[in-house]
Amino acid sequence: MSKKLSKQKLNDIITYGIVIAAFIIMQILINAGEISSLFQGLMVPLCTYIILAISLNLVVGILGELSLGHAGFMCVGAFTSSFFSKATQDTITNGTLRFFIALLIGIAVAAIFGIIIGIPVLRLNGDYLAIVTLAFGEIIKNLVNVLFIGKDSKGFHFSTKDAVSLNLEPDGKIIVNGPQGITGTPNDSTFFIGFILILITLFIVLNLIHSRDGRAIMAIRDNRIAAESIGINITKYKLMTFTISAAMAGAAGVLYAHNLSNLTANTNNFGYNMSINILVFVVLGGIGNIRGSIIAAVVLTLLPELLRGMSDYRMLIYAIVLIVMMLFNWAPKAIEWREKHLSFKKNKKEAA
Repeated sequence: MSKKLSKQKLNDIITYGIVIAAFIIMQILINAGEISSLFQGLMVPLCTYIILAISLNLVVGILGELSLGHAGFMCVGAFTSSFFSKATQDTITNGTLRFFIALLIGIAVAAIFGIIIGIPVLRLNGDYLAIVTLAFGEIIKNLVNVLFIGKDSKGFHFSTKDAVSLNLEPDGKIIVNGPQGITGTPNDSTFFIGFILILITLFIVLNLIHSRDGRAIMAIRDNRIAAESIGINITKYKLMTFTISAAMAGAAGVLYAHNLSNLTANTNNFGYNMSINILVFVVLGGIGNIRGSIIAAVVLTLLPELLRGMSDYRMLIYAIVLIVMMLFNWAPKAIEWREKHLSFKKNKKEAA
């Protein structure tokens, strides 16, 4: 038992070490001027994708449920936090404080949506759960696109028709402008903040996995009927996992929103495409493997930019990398099978 625990701790330390080492190396290269402005601009989105991949792996890999609505929770966190920052930009002049409060708001609202959506949705399983969560993500995106919010001396004005219907005073300003989204969100996100959020996300997820609650969640994943028969509250643990995952996706949304001057809700950033991209990080990194999700998110985010100069062969190389990553899957079950297979061959050779 102690050997198993020490192995878990060693794996966790290696994961933390990889993240910290990568951050230090990138900071040294950035300070030395070895990294182009294009790649520097990718650092915050990269941190966002890593957080999203880790949080989705909690649901898909640890709980064993397929969710395709992760971009919806990200959208909730992004727009609520961006709305707060834009509305209080003149009153809260300290950018760090404003971002911290916006982060808490984004996490809280995303967690609330996780509970609201999770209560009815988690009664479903498999493809049905995937379809419903996908629909939720699309509904959130479309609701944001029809929402108009303005502010003047009389307070906030809301409309779902157009900006003119807000009837703002001459000195009033539009904060949320329907399909045009939110313009002028304070650019408070930094690579360092993203790095800290990754460490916090890792700490929460890894400690949850190794805890008593984590073992109960994995028992539900492995055999729901057996878990229920020994008294594990299925609904409680599924809802808890779903809510924690939604909250972390909301944090990623906050980081993402405060890195853009113009935040809009479209298919690529908060719709079906984003949910699929996050799922690809999880699958290619290994379902249930947190470190693998981080590596997959980094590789698949940076690779298209690294290959941009090879315009004729860029997508071909990208496809080959995807296939190779699938063949050498980082999934715990695949690793366990390989270890058993190698151990069997070694024992057979020794016996001979």
